Amino acid sequence: MGLKTFGEGRVEKLRNSMTVSSRSRMKLWLIRATTSVLLWTCIVQLTALGDMWGPRVLKGWPSCFTQESAIRVLDTELPAARPRVLPPKRVYKNNGYLMVSCNGGLNQMRAAICDMVTIARYLNVTLIVPELDKTSFWADPSEFQDIFDLDHFITSLRDEVRILKELPPRLKRKVERGMIYSMPPISWSDISYYKKQILPLIQKYKVVHLNRTDARLANNGQPLEIQKLRCRVNFHSLRFTSQIEELGRKVIRLLRQKGPFLVLHLRYEMDMLAFSGCNQGCNSEEAEELTRMRYAYPWWKEKIINSDLKRKDGLCPLTPEETALTLRALDIDQNIQIYIAAGEIYGGERRMASLAREYPKLVRKETLLEPSDLQFFQNHSSQMAALDYLVSLESDIFVPTYDGNMAKVVEGHRRYLGFKKSILLNRKLLVDLIDRFNNGILNWDEFSSAVKEAHANRMGSPTKRLVIPDRPKEEDYFYSNPEECLGTSDERLSST
Repeated sequence: MGLKTFGEGRVEKLRNSMTVSSRSRMKLWLIRATTSVLLWTCIVQLTALGDMWGPRVLKGWPSCFTQESAIRVLDTELPAARPRVLPPKRVYKNNGYLMVSCNGGLNQMRAAICDMVTIARYLNVTLIVPELDKTSFWADPSEFQDIFDLDHFITSLRDEVRILKELPPRLKRKVERGMIYSMPPISWSDISYYKKQILPLIQKYKVVHLNRTDARLANNGQPLEIQKLRCRVNFHSLRFTSQIEELGRKVIRLLRQKGPFLVLHLRYEMDMLAFSGCNQGCNSEEAEELTRMRYAYPWWKEKIINSDLKRKDGLCPLTPEETALTLRALDIDQNIQIYIAAGEIYGGERRMASLAREYPKLVRKETLLEPSDLQFFQNHSSQMAALDYLVSLESDIFVPTYDGNMAKVVEGHRRYLGFKKSILLNRKLLVDLIDRFNNGILNWDEFSSAVKEAHANRMGSPTKRLVIPDRPKEEDYFYSNPEECLGTSDERLSST
């Protein structure tokens, strides 16, 4: 009886103990589950807030998981990213909002964006992300964010100027109803013009729209901080999208695998010839086609053009045939790779034949890459030009055959990167030498010596920018030689 009673007591105690233990484990499990939910909620919230805070707060933290466990859970491997350090925001009284519509091709718009950021900073206004040209000859529908890294553009300049993707709602509705003051600023204006003429308009109307932006800020005579900000925007804030940058690196890698390469900016496309009125080497049908095209575009003001006179004045792009002679005369290695940074060459293979004979290693992005690589860039001339820009910066030698916007902006960027070799052709002298050679007045040695002598100091080395008062179109372009920003490499690094 006593044993039975004792046994029953133990059973009862055991039951009670198991009940208490079960309750304790349940409480512990609930605490752990609740804690896990709270932790994951915090992580999700912090990740969502990361974009607003700038530096991703989680990126700098040690992970609780191994890479292998992350792969097992997500079946993907996430690339490691360095914490992003943003400059502190500049605090200033906002005088209003500046909207701008850029005009022209990629590099004309690039320079204009640099100017507009600088003007907005100087006027203490808020800049709305610039609108790109979609109505010019190229008809490229790309938006700003299709070409440039928009978030980097905004955040990298936050210590200078406030940039918004769009107007605040109330002002946006007002603009959508057509209530906006729109105007073209005067070309080649000093920064003081914007303070005296444009700022009062912004303060009056709250929003002002500048509908033309090409060459609207003077090359020279500007405060040093203005010039340096133009450089900062150009060389550091205007970064292409990751897709464009990645494809550019691929092209450069393919070229580098086969040795050094020269980029030839052969500006011999149909639009260039029609605009300039240059038809050297074209047949009568091609010359008529170019003339019709020139008359078809109202913003090309000059209609009646004497091609021969313009060529002798050095105002025409070199033809492919003239280019081949020039490169040979400069003793450019005939085995070097030549990357053609251009659109479709007018006249096609017929006009490229002599250049291809002299330099058989001619390549283009279309021949280096698979069609699938370029499928998203088709009919987007500015994105194609962005690829050529990146390759041009990295080339061993850069040779433009015309001093258009790309030639000038790339020249200046290569100067900033350490005065990389850029052969700046003297077209007026060259066409005279070429004609004398072709007419038998000069033999090859005389011709070659004269070409080399004429270009000995035209290789992109340090030089002063040519200033011609009251004739800004004839002086050196700021973006081709931003000398205020071309100190030593250490100085450039310390200023960024």
